[in-house]
Amino acid sequence: MATLLSSTCLLGFPFLKHFSSFTPLTDKWNSLRLNKTTCSTSSTSVFATSSSGGSYEKSKRVWIWTESKQVMTAAVERGWNTFIFLSNHRQLAIDWSSIALIFPLFIEEGEVLDGENKRVATIFEVSTPQELQQLQPENGQAENVVINLLDWQIIPAENIVATFQGSRKTVLAISKNHSEAQIFLEALEHGLGGVVLKVEDVEAVIKLKEYFDRRNEATNLISLTKATVTRVQVAGMGDRICVDLCSLMKPGEGLLVGSFARGLFLVHSECMESNYIASRPFRINAGPVHAYVSIPGGRTCYLSELKAGKEISVADQNGQLRTAIVGRVKIETRPLILVEAKRESDDQTVYSIFLQNAETVALVPPCEGKGLLKAAIPVTSLKVGDEVLLRIQGGARHTGIEIQEFIVEN
Repeated sequence: MATLLSSTCLLGFPFLKHFSSFTPLTDKWNSLRLNKTTCSTSSTSVFATSSSGGSYEKSKRVWIWTESKQVMTAAVERGWNTFIFLSNHRQLAIDWSSIALIFPLFIEEGEVLDGENKRVATIFEVSTPQELQQLQPENGQAENVVINLLDWQIIPAENIVATFQGSRKTVLAISKNHSEAQIFLEALEHGLGGVVLKVEDVEAVIKLKEYFDRRNEATNLISLTKATVTRVQVAGMGDRICVDLCSLMKPGEGLLVGSFARGLFLVHSECMESNYIASRPFRINAGPVHAYVSIPGGRTCYLSELKAGKEISVADQNGQLRTAIVGRVKIETRPLILVEAKRESDDQTVYSIFLQNAETVALVPPCEGKGLLKAAIPVTSLKVGDEVLLRIQGGARHTGIEIQEFIVEN
């Protein structure tokens, strides 16, 4: 049986020796993955993450375990106000409650109690693979389960996600930094129900909140605007960038790229089959080195700043955003074409983009009636009067962050 923890015994467990593997690189798997719906963890506890957070953040719980007043302050400022204390630190909870609105919880003989000594969660130490297998939803009477994993993290977390799927209980894992928390929150895509961030470093709180902000953005729709192409012109040679992602894209998806931050074009991925080249659904032939590209957090960066490991925003024809990781960036000299467009409501502002002059490079048009997807338009077939999609936003930027200032770009 998984071992109940006391308030003075919060150890880890040795690694697991056996786990199953799979190779999901099939067309069937890809189709299911790209069209899946997001599953969130439901909960009725009053100890919520944040009433002001996005939909992803609301589906996950974050409890903070710290003795640092600075960490407490940083967490409260970011909407996390549930804190865990050892039973002999009740005075610290009283002191902090006098300066901030917090919900203190106390560890007492393997259980987490609220201020009225009502059980909120049961804490389990899992020290062997056998104990991990014995950790079942029916064990323990509390609606929340807190686990502590020391050596191996990903495989045990995935096993727990699979075991507790469909259960009304919420499983939280003790995390000693934001990277561990991210592992637990992403296990088997849906992740555990939350984390207990046990840190004395403010930076861990800041980084975890930034992670939630990026995930929240991925669950939100952005507004894409219809624009009409006003100019298509061959522009000579230039250094263009291909961005290869660590994930696959489906028809209608691509990157938001433009010569000016005020208007970014939805550049389609190379996921479509052709007679001359195989489909590469992980690749976007994005444009020259100077162009702006959208990245998480509402920011932009130059295409030339992308590198392996950097996060980037992928958008689809309906404006649905998600975050992907750059796996590789290729810069090569290729012939370019200049595309300019204007909005019907503003015929003074010009939006432009340079792209490689090739059949595999395409822009995404607006959806047809009733939201039906419309085929991307290759730049080699693009003509004046065609309609494409733009992301309209503020043009003034400082290190990729939108700022309010006067700016003229031509």
